[in-house]
Amino acid sequence: MKKSIISIVVLLLVGCALFWATADQDMRRLVLNFPTNTDVLFWSTPERDAAFRVLDRLPVLSESRVIAAGENAYPLPKGAPLEIGMDVDAYMASQRAAALVIVHDGKIRLEQYGLEFGPEGRWTSFSVAKSFTSTLVGAAIKDGYIKSIDDTVSEYIPDLKGSAYDNVTIKQLLTMTSGVKWNEDYGDPQSDVALFTAHKAEPGVDVTVSYMRQLESEAEPGTKWVYKTGETNLIGVLASSAANKPLAEYLSEKVWQPFGMEQDATWLLGSTGHEVSGCCIQAATRDYARFGLFIMAGGIADGEQVLPDGWITEATTRQADIGRPGHGYGYQWWTMDDGAYIAQGIFGQGIFIDPKRNLVIASNGNWPQATDMQGGNQGEERLAFYRQVQLAIDQEAQP
Repeated sequence: MKKSIISIVVLLLVGCALFWATADQDMRRLVLNFPTNTDVLFWSTPERDAAFRVLDRLPVLSESRVIAAGENAYPLPKGAPLEIGMDVDAYMASQRAAALVIVHDGKIRLEQYGLEFGPEGRWTSFSVAKSFTSTLVGAAIKDGYIKSIDDTVSEYIPDLKGSAYDNVTIKQLLTMTSGVKWNEDYGDPQSDVALFTAHKAEPGVDVTVSYMRQLESEAEPGTKWVYKTGETNLIGVLASSAANKPLAEYLSEKVWQPFGMEQDATWLLGSTGHEVSGCCIQAATRDYARFGLFIMAGGIADGEQVLPDGWITEATTRQADIGRPGHGYGYQWWTMDDGAYIAQGIFGQGIFIDPKRNLVIASNGNWPQATDMQGGNQGEERLAFYRQVQLAIDQEAQP
């Protein structure tokens, strides 16, 4: 018995030694800081630092599906360094930034990394993925899979019939004006955004649909804006079901391959197999910037128009009032009255697009808290940085 125990211990030690010897730096960091909670909202800063770059390598938390890139990458040549007029190193330190890529006139004017991350790595998107998901709705309309955003959601997801979503339109989901009651407080373990990630689906029903169809209405559809990650997950189920293919495959087919993303990306899956479409694409920061260029250039990939005429203008223009002057919400894009718009996710993920200046800013990071609502000022600081970059470009254009 004693010899058997010793043999087992030796085998375990040898196995651990072999793993450590063959593991890359990211996996070693993860082992040393493995999350102790299944809910990312309540991980520690070191746990997030370790996991945000390898979420697709944690099948114990979630499976993932590959978003395949093509053979030819869209070129991002180096441009002249942009004089921003501020201490970028200090800004990145305050943001706990992993990556910052500024593309102006199609050239990289600034590219900088932190948190021991680099251009070859993939960082999670969080809610930046919402803007990808809404773009796939546009593609599905262009392809004839969806008739109109004025169709009701239950036409495409029959399991929602009889629920608060029965008479909600696709457009109302896209603009988060369904009127369904929802709590998106990232600091509250009893909020909907925390509870629905751990929900156990009813037999034969998608896990998101299973949770969302139990919710109640609090306002007439189209009359009240409330930010709801669960509704973007519903949009993903709808688009995937309509196109009859996984979102990762559809994104690869319509954008990732034909536009020329540099690396494969991944999309995390829910427990019933659909992509978690309100969250969790893992991609290189340069490819997030390329997605911004794809949108800014009108949604054309390899010479093909991917989106319906006028879609990008509608999607990136204020469709809902969010109660903040100068800002609004489009089709899963945060809009600004000066014509710029943003895809953004918790803990510092973002794609800022300014068509007037031909400017895209992609950033990844790990803020000390999910948003400014939980403390800190990183969100306002990032918005001020966007403004400073705009100013720098304007000054550069002056005689």
